[in-house]
Amino acid sequence: MSLIRKFTKGEVLGFSMKRSDWFIGIDLGTGSCKSIVVDEEAKVLGFGAAEYSGLQAQDRWQEQDPGEILKAAVASAKAAVTESGVRSADCAGLSIGGALHSVLALDGHGDPLTGVITWADGRGVEQSRALRGLPVASRLYRETGCPSHGMYPFYKIMWLRDKRREVFAKTWRYVSAKEYVLARLTGDYLVDYCLAAGSGLLNTHTLRWNPLCIEMAGVREEQLSALCSPLSVHRGLRPEFAREMGIREDVPVVIGSSDAANSNLGAGAVNPWQATCMVGTSGALRVISSRPILDEEARSWCYAMDESHWLVGGAINNGGIALSWLRNSLNLVFPSLTTQAPLSFEDVLSLAQSAKAGAGGVICLPFFAGERSPNWNLNARAVFFGMTLEHGLSHLARALLEGIAFRFRSLKEVLVDIGVELRQVIASGGFTKSGLWLQVMADALDRDLGIPVWGETSALGAAFWALLSALGGEGLEKAGDFVTLGDTCRPNPESVEIYNRMYPLFEQLYQSLEKSFDDVAELQAKLGR
Repeated sequence: MSLIRKFTKGEVLGFSMKRSDWFIGIDLGTGSCKSIVVDEEAKVLGFGAAEYSGLQAQDRWQEQDPGEILKAAVASAKAAVTESGVRSADCAGLSIGGALHSVLALDGHGDPLTGVITWADGRGVEQSRALRGLPVASRLYRETGCPSHGMYPFYKIMWLRDKRREVFAKTWRYVSAKEYVLARLTGDYLVDYCLAAGSGLLNTHTLRWNPLCIEMAGVREEQLSALCSPLSVHRGLRPEFAREMGIREDVPVVIGSSDAANSNLGAGAVNPWQATCMVGTSGALRVISSRPILDEEARSWCYAMDESHWLVGGAINNGGIALSWLRNSLNLVFPSLTTQAPLSFEDVLSLAQSAKAGAGGVICLPFFAGERSPNWNLNARAVFFGMTLEHGLSHLARALLEGIAFRFRSLKEVLVDIGVELRQVIASGGFTKSGLWLQVMADALDRDLGIPVWGETSALGAAFWALLSALGGEGLEKAGDFVTLGDTCRPNPESVEIYNRMYPLFEQLYQSLEKSFDDVAELQAKLGR
């Protein structure tokens, strides 16, 4: 029987907070798991990380080994607890955040029938395309807040139904990576509203599984996890995992939210006028709204977080992964030209630094992995435009950074267009380590970028849910009091003027190539890569 319950404001979890109490947040990211230990004042005491292995990628497939994700969660938590030097008995709360849009099929014993199908897996493309432009697509968007795109598990389940009938027939339950880990740690299948919303199966208004989606996907509601508020609490971990992590067995496990929502919390962007600009492997621009905000053109998404908060924004496929492409491409020839070590990310950023703002007029459409918001076009392809014999590698590197920043400008314009007031933008993710990249982003957005002192905002946000619960169910706005901003990166007026001239060309170039994107994608499918 589930021990789940929601604690209301003013009610504590059967104890009074002590100065020795500590809380742990676990973030199941796309490529690794990160854990953070904080004290009762939200001060970071310890950090741990563990990489995943076992990623399987072929053509449009991308799956992860669920066992490796569980192992990384335990290992990163153990490392954070060890580094912090805290006592197991003083752990006052644990919460887990998980990456959006993953799905895993389980059999009747709870064993995996598939790997964890990640957001980047493209097998649901045909299923989503079949609905685009139809009246039902508009209805689905209005009810779920999710545009028609193959990243959503709703379409991936349809793909399993259409292409893997034997798996579909045997499936007892569909879960995300977070639900799988949580079930292994606690014994119960539970899902927070935001992660459920990111499946494309939740009604973002009623906070219930959407009957139309369930019918269209051919699943039953009992095949999906029990829906929970992020402040809902499950009492205790399975003994073997508690011992390994160094956490007391009867710890309150606070359900928490998705990594995207947690990133906003960990960055302190908890008001409707504050956005997080996150660049990691991919990227996103998000705000927490007190009401659901939808776009008539379905350019943005709207995911419920709890009964009174919605995560509204857009996401891009090409963040750090585009920079990785350039680094890896250069390293293919670099070792043959010199005995120096392969180029690092810092080397590529230094290369970009040597070119002036505007990259000598070179414009990059950075669609190496297709596109999500605002046009939702997986056939979009990367382009470097405007090159002459006078341009070199430094211009390519600079144009790539600027192209990613222009993608965020397109997201900003959508949010402003649908009524979001962006008074403050807070940076998060790996790009906060680069002064150049921050400056390019501030200039392209023409906004000040606040930089949190602690950069691992998703793991920190996960820990905040546990702390908020122990404080008696404080509203998530309280998380803003936990975060300290360090530096602020302010726009350079000269660069802003340059980017204001270049951005319309960026948009015009994209629009002129839309038909060509489809043609070249079809050609690439026939030729192979």
